[in-house]
Amino acid sequence: MEEGEDLVEVFQGAEFTWCLYSHEVPASDSDTTKHIVVGCVRKLYFELSFHKKHKEKALKLTDQERPLTIWMNDGSEWSPMDLYHPSTFGTLAMDHALKQSVMDDLDKFIKRKDYYKKIGKAWKRGYLLYGPPGTGKSSLIAAMANHLRFDIYDLELTGVENNSQLKKILIEMSNRSILIIQDIDCTIELKKRKESGNKKTRKSSNSKKGDKVTLSGLLNFVDGLWSSGGEERIIVFTINHKECLDPALLQPGRMDMHIHMGYCTREAFRIPVNNYHSIDDHVTYPEIDELMAEVPVTPAQVAETLMRSEDPDIALRDFI
Repeated sequence: MEEGEDLVEVFQGAEFTWCLYSHEVPASDSDTTKHIVVGCVRKLYFELSFHKKHKEKALKLTDQERPLTIWMNDGSEWSPMDLYHPSTFGTLAMDHALKQSVMDDLDKFIKRKDYYKKIGKAWKRGYLLYGPPGTGKSSLIAAMANHLRFDIYDLELTGVENNSQLKKILIEMSNRSILIIQDIDCTIELKKRKESGNKKTRKSSNSKKGDKVTLSGLLNFVDGLWSSGGEERIIVFTINHKECLDPALLQPGRMDMHIHMGYCTREAFRIPVNNYHSIDDHVTYPEIDELMAEVPVTPAQVAETLMRSEDPDIALRDFI
C-alpha cells in the first residue's frame, strides 16, 4: 500500500477501512530502516476505521488476538509476562452443573454495566475458591481469564509492607482484569478488625514497625477502592479451608460466589480421560467408579497418572 491509500474489508457484515500513514521521529543509532529523512526516521502505521455501531465487534476481534498478561508484584511494583495457560472450561475436571453455573455467572456479570450503574454499585464481582490442594483452583482461574479475555494480577500479599503500599499497587491495576489472592489463610496473618480497634493496637499500627497489611486495609480496598476507581473487575480468593477465613471477608459484595473445588467425581473424571486419550468409554470405568467412591482423588492426581502413558489401557490400569 502507498501512504494515504485505503483498503476496505467486509467482515461478518461490518465494513472496516485500513489506511497507511507515517510520522517522523528522531533517528537513533539502532534504526536501520530505509525511511530516514535528515536525522529523522519515518514510522509507518495503519489506522483502522469503522462505523461506531461496530465498535464492540472490532474490540472483541482485536482482544481475541492479543496474548493475555499475568502481572506479579515485587513489593509495590507489577512485573508482566505473557500468559499462555491452556485451561478452558471445556478441559476443566469439574462437574458440568457447577462449571455451567460459574460460566453463567461470569457471562451475566460482563453484560450488566448499565445495571450496576443504575443501582449504584461498583461493577465488580468476588469469588471464593475453596477446597483441598490439587483440586483445580488455579486452573479454574486461568479458564475464567481465557473465557473473559481478562488479564490476571497475581497479588503476593507477603511482599506488600503496609496498607498504603497495598492501595498504591491496586490502584495501578487495569480494567477488565482478575485480581487473585491465593492461599490467603497461609500467605499473611491478617489482623482482625476487632483487634485493631483497641488503643494499644492502634498506637502500634502508627509506628513503622507495626504498619502492616491488615484485614481492615484489605476490606477498604474491596469495598471502597473498587467503588472509587476502575470497573469490570473480578477478585478471586483461594483457600484450602473456608472456615479459617474471617466472616467479614465472606459477606456478599466481597465474595459473592463461593465455589467448592472438591475431589474428582465420576463425571469429572471422564473429562481429563477424554482430553488426554480421546476416549468416551472404557472397560475399566465400572471398577474405577467403585474405587473413586471409596478413595478421594484430586484432579491433579488424575492428570499425573493419565499422563504416564499415551496408551489409555496402560494409563487407566495404572490409575486403578
